[in-house]
Amino acid sequence: MVKAIESCVHCGFCLAVCPTYNVLGEEMDSPRGRIYLMKSVLEGKIEQEDAQPYIDRCLGCTACVPACPSGVQYGELLIGYRGQSEAQRNRPLLDRVQRTMIRETLPYPDRFRLAAQAGRIGSLFEQALPEQMRAMIGLLPQQLPPAQPMPEIYPAKGPRRACVAFLSGCVQTVLAPDINHATLRVLAENGVETIIPRGQGCCGSMMMHIGETPLAQQLARKNLDVFPTDVDAIVTNAAGCGSGMHEYGLLFAHDPAEEQARAFAERVQDVTVFLDSLGFRPPQPLPQPMKVIYQDACHLLHAQGIQAPPRRLLGSVPNLTLLELNDGGLCCGSAGTYNLEQPEIAGELGRRKAERIIRLGADAVVSGNIGCLTQIRTHLEAKNQAIPLYHTIQLLDLAYHGAI
Repeated sequence: MVKAIESCVHCGFCLAVCPTYNVLGEEMDSPRGRIYLMKSVLEGKIEQEDAQPYIDRCLGCTACVPACPSGVQYGELLIGYRGQSEAQRNRPLLDRVQRTMIRETLPYPDRFRLAAQAGRIGSLFEQALPEQMRAMIGLLPQQLPPAQPMPEIYPAKGPRRACVAFLSGCVQTVLAPDINHATLRVLAENGVETIIPRGQGCCGSMMMHIGETPLAQQLARKNLDVFPTDVDAIVTNAAGCGSGMHEYGLLFAHDPAEEQARAFAERVQDVTVFLDSLGFRPPQPLPQPMKVIYQDACHLLHAQGIQAPPRRLLGSVPNLTLLELNDGGLCCGSAGTYNLEQPEIAGELGRRKAERIIRLGADAVVSGNIGCLTQIRTHLEAKNQAIPLYHTIQLLDLAYHGAI
C-alpha cells in the first residue's frame, strides 16, 4: 500500500477520467485527492473519520489506472485501504443494517431471491423508507424470472475444441439466469465443453471491493477448493467477478493459500476473451439490420483491459452494426454495491449514461456485466425508454438462433 501511495506524483491525469470528480468537481473526490487522504491517515496526520466520506464515494471503477503515467495501482491501494479501515469503523445504525443485508443476501442466491421477493412487497411502502433502502428496492425488477438450475456438464456441439470450468455467480443467477444458459449454448456452438462445478458460490468480489475482506476470503476459498485445475480456462461472464478473481493473489497475500489463489487467477478469463482467442464461429446473418451500442463495463475495460474481444465477436455477426458511446468508458454508477450505498452520485451517473444512449438512437444496448445492465435499464425506464438490453453473450446466442 505504501509503495502505491509513494508512486503517485499528483500530476492530475486521473481527474479527467474520474466519475466522482466529473460529477462533484472536488479535489478530494478524485484519485489524486484520495491518495493524499489515505497517506495522511496512515501517517497519523488526520483521523480516519475525516477521510472516510471521500473514500466511500469512490466507485472503484479504476478508470484512473490506465490514465496514470506513473503506473499507480490505485485499485489495489483502494482494496487494501478499505479492508484495513472497515475493521476499525463504527458505522451509523442505518449503514450497519444495510451492510448486514448486503453481506447476508447478495452472495447467496437463495437468500437473495427471498430478499428480492420481500423487497417487491416493501416497495408498497417505499416512500416511508430511508434513502438507502429505497435505492435497493428501486433496482429490483418488477418480477423475478423463474430459477433455472445449471447442469453439471454442458457438452460441446460437434468436435470438442476445449473444456472450461464456468463460474455461475450469485446475483446474476437470480436477476438474469438466462445469461448463464446463453453462455453455455454459445460455448457449445464453438465446440467448448463446459463444467459447472458443484459446491461453487459467490467469488467474493463484491465483498472484497467494499472492504469485507474476511467474508471475501471465506467465499473465495470455497471456489479455490472446488474448481478443477485440468481445464483450459475458468470462464466468467460477469466483469466484476472476473476482475475480482484476478485479484485473488492480493486477497490472499501472505496467506498459505496465496500460491493456489494466484494459480487460480491466472486461469480466469472473461468468456469474450476466451472465445476470441479460441477462434469464434460467427452465426448466420441477422434477419434484419440492427444497430447496437456496446457499453464498456468498467471492470472489463479499465480493470482487465478488455476492449477489443467483445467488439470483435459482435462485429463478426452479419447485419449487426456497433455504435460507440465515446464517453471514455465513464462508469454508469453501478460499481458492485455502489448504487446501493451512494444512490445520489450513482443516480447522476446513470442518468448521464441513459441520456447518451438515447441520443444515439440504437436498436439495443449490450454490456458484459449484470450490474451495468440493471443500472442502465433502471435509468432508461425512468425516461420511459424501452430500449432492449442484452448481455454480450445473450445477443450472440440470439444471433445463432436468428431470434433477435
